[in-house]
Amino acid sequence: MIELGKFQDLYIVKRKDFGVYVNDKKDADDGSILLPAKQVPKDARIGDRISCFVYKDSEDRPIATVHVPKITLGAIRPLRVKDVSSIGAFLDWGLEKDLFLPFKEQIGHIRPGREYLVSLYIDKSSRLCATMKIGKLLSTDHSYHAGDWVLGTIYNIHPDHGAFVAVEDQYLGRIPKQEIHEKLSVGDHLRMRITSVASDGKLNLSLHEKAYLQMDRDAKLVMDTIESYDGALPFNDKAKPAVIERELGLSKNAFKRAVGRLLKEGKITITPTGILKK
Repeated sequence: MIELGKFQDLYIVKRKDFGVYVNDKKDADDGSILLPAKQVPKDARIGDRISCFVYKDSEDRPIATVHVPKITLGAIRPLRVKDVSSIGAFLDWGLEKDLFLPFKEQIGHIRPGREYLVSLYIDKSSRLCATMKIGKLLSTDHSYHAGDWVLGTIYNIHPDHGAFVAVEDQYLGRIPKQEIHEKLSVGDHLRMRITSVASDGKLNLSLHEKAYLQMDRDAKLVMDTIESYDGALPFNDKAKPAVIERELGLSKNAFKRAVGRLLKEGKITITPTGILKK
């Protein structure tokens, strides 16, 4: 049986001017599908086996190709959005007909030109489509440990639970809400530190170094920001968390720790209205 969304070895069973017909059975004709002439190897003959990927063309007919798509059935890959319409988005997956991402399978605001992690599936109408709902496809079978640094892509954001991440595009991870101090978006590709590994294998992540290392970086960030304000930051450690986060991308606690470090080192003076460089 010829399967959509997969590579398979198919037999050439019939030749036409516009291409050859291929089938999974060597001597069968029923159910054969077209491999366009421009993709047929020059020395191909009836009875030869050829590795083909099968999808549907613009008229919803099964068609074979020897071109390698950027994603196959069940896989998870980052694909670029070419266009967005009221019913969904269209993704570049390396084939002539763009891959459809239905509106109901989208997560967050989809923008043309950006890449998003998607999986390929067959919908109720037997068409290949993309989905951003990949959480259940991610694995927890890995060899990572707390302290490891990894790359991952955000595939969902929950206001109460944080950002859900596909680590290396295949393992299940999460940045807890309390670890997020900057604006994150679905599709962001980030370098993160594993803070812990849950008993079920899920990875807890942070965008920051361990506290004692992060404090050094935060102190330098605060000092650089003070200098960018000509040596006088127009708010101090009693400022509202939203102001601190907007100006420095730090939580209020991280800001206070960094200010405390600079104060102890004698590099700054705190006034009722701001912070001055000494």
